[in-house]
Amino acid sequence: MSRDEKLKERWDFLVEKLSSQFSDEDPLEIDGIIYLVGVQELGNFHRSFKKDEKLNLMHIAICRLLEPYGYYDFDFFDEDGWPHYKIKEQLPPLKAGEQSVLMKEALVNYFLEKQYID
Repeated sequence: MSRDEKLKERWDFLVEKLSSQFSDEDPLEIDGIIYLVGVQELGNFHRSFKKDEKLNLMHIAICRLLEPYGYYDFDFFDEDGWPHYKIKEQLPPLKAGEQSVLMKEALVNYFLEKQYID
């Protein structure tokens, strides 16, 4: 099986599993999954978030997801427990499709690392 086929298989399984757990069977979009990673990384599950906090959660998730690729490095937790990252290397310009594949691969790898999928 090619790398792309394996990624698609794992991505479809991840979307199905997360959707059944978090969205009443409606398929989650990539942004929703990124948001879930942000909540996971913050570790503050049982509260509501304001709009600006939701954007910050997505930023946390993107930094965490792209950290293994060498684009970000964890820096510190602030006094409220929010993680902060520093940029190690600027992302290269990517077309929309390339960006989508990178994020799907990063999400699959994240959930493999967390042993949520295999």
